[in-house]
Amino acid sequence: MNTQSSESLEKIRQQFENSPYPRTPLDESPKNDKNFNQLFLHNLVTPYYLRNQQVIQTEGKVILDAGCGSGYKSLVLAEANPGAKIVGIDLSEQSVKLAQERLRHHGFGDNTEFHTLLIEDLPKLGLEFDYINCDEVLYLLPDPAAGLASLKSVLKPTGILRSNLHNYLQRQGYFRAQEVFRLMGLTEDNPGELEVGLVVETMKALKDRVQLRAIAWRPDYEENEQTILMNFLLQSDKGYGIPELFGALRTADLEFIAMVNWRHWELNDLFKDAEDLPAFLALSLPEASIEDRLHLFNLMHPIHRLIDFWCGHPEHATPAQPVSAWSEKDWFNARVHLHPQLRQPKVKETLIRCANEQKPFEISQYIPIPVTAPVFAESDIAACCLLPLWEGSQPVADLVERWLKVRPYNLITLEPTSKATAFEQVRQLLSKLEVFLYILAEPMS
Repeated sequence: MNTQSSESLEKIRQQFENSPYPRTPLDESPKNDKNFNQLFLHNLVTPYYLRNQQVIQTEGKVILDAGCGSGYKSLVLAEANPGAKIVGIDLSEQSVKLAQERLRHHGFGDNTEFHTLLIEDLPKLGLEFDYINCDEVLYLLPDPAAGLASLKSVLKPTGILRSNLHNYLQRQGYFRAQEVFRLMGLTEDNPGELEVGLVVETMKALKDRVQLRAIAWRPDYEENEQTILMNFLLQSDKGYGIPELFGALRTADLEFIAMVNWRHWELNDLFKDAEDLPAFLALSLPEASIEDRLHLFNLMHPIHRLIDFWCGHPEHATPAQPVSAWSEKDWFNARVHLHPQLRQPKVKETLIRCANEQKPFEISQYIPIPVTAPVFAESDIAACCLLPLWEGSQPVADLVERWLKVRPYNLITLEPTSKATAFEQVRQLLSKLEVFLYILAEPMS
C-alpha cells in the first residue's frame, strides 16, 4: 500500500473511531420495522435464487460483514439468515466493540465474531464465506477493483458478494460541497462537532437561489450530525458510474448478478409507453447488454444514491430456464416456496383476515422494495395457495388440487371447474408473485 493510500485509510479510521456509523440505538431491531425490506434484501435466499433459481438454506452458512461499522447490518444479516455464522471486520476498533455489544444484546453472541482488520488482510482469518456484505465501503477505498479482488479471495466458489459504489451522477451536489469544505480546511483533521457546526452555518448563510444550497441542503440536516459527517465531511468519498462498476468487476474477474434493488433499474419503465418506444430504441434495446441498459438508465434517471449490486465467481451460476419461459408442464412439475421473510405470523394473520372478510390481500405491504405499485391478490386463491407454504414448500400439483376443493364450481355458470382452469388460475397467481420473489419456484427433480 502506498503512502497516500495509507494516509487516506488512516483519516477514514480516525473519522469512524470518533463517530462510529451508523448511530442506530442498541435496542433497535430490523424485526420491529413496519416492513421486511432489509431482511428481504440481506437474506442469502434472495440473491441466490436470482442467480440460480434455487432455494438455499441459511443454516450453517458463513457470512462476512466487511466494514461492519457499529454492527447494525451485522444484526440484519443475523436476523435474516437463521443459523448462519456472522463474521464482522472493520478498520475502527471502537466500531468493532460496538458491533460485538450489539450482537450480544440481541442474542447472537455465540455465533458471531468480530475483528479489527483491513479488507486486504481478510485471508489472515483463514475463512471462506458463502455470502459477503460490503456495504458503504468500496467507494472509500483507493482502488475499488483491488477491494473486490480481496473480497473475492475469501468468497466460496458458489458464494455471493454484495457491495456498492456512490453514484457520481446522483451525488454531484455532495461532492461539490465536500470540495468546498476541503478548501475551507474542515477535513484536514478528524471532523467533529466544530466542523459540523461550520458546515451548518455556511449552508444556512447561502442564499436560497445559490445552486449548491438548492441541490445539497435540507433544513432537517441542521439537527443531524451524522448526515453532515457522512455527506459533507466524509473522508475519501468518491463517485462512480455503471462503466466504472463493470470495469472493476472485469478487473477483479467477478460476474455481475443483479442490482440489489433490481426492479427499480428497469429502463423500459422510464418511457410513457414501454410498448411504443422510439424506433431506434425499440430496435436496439433488445440487443443491448445489461451494462449498457443500466448505464442508459443512470444517465436518464440518476435517482439512486448507491450503485448497489450482487456479484460472484464467473461461471458458477446453476443453469436454469427463467420462470417466465416455463411451459405448462414445467409449472405443473414445480415446487414453490414462500420467501422466508414472508413466513411471519402477522403476514399469515392478515391473509386469513382478508380471506374471512373477502378483501384483496396486499402482499407488497410487507416487502415493498421490489415493486413500484402495490401488489394485490384475491384473498381466496391467495389463502388457498399461500397458507400451506407456511408449513414448507409445496408441489404446484397439490395446490391445484387444493384450489379445486375450494372452488369446485364456476361462480357464474355453476359448471364444474376443470383441472385445466384451476391450474391456470393457480399458475397466474404464482407467476405474478414470483416476479417479485414473494414466492420462489423450483423444478422438481
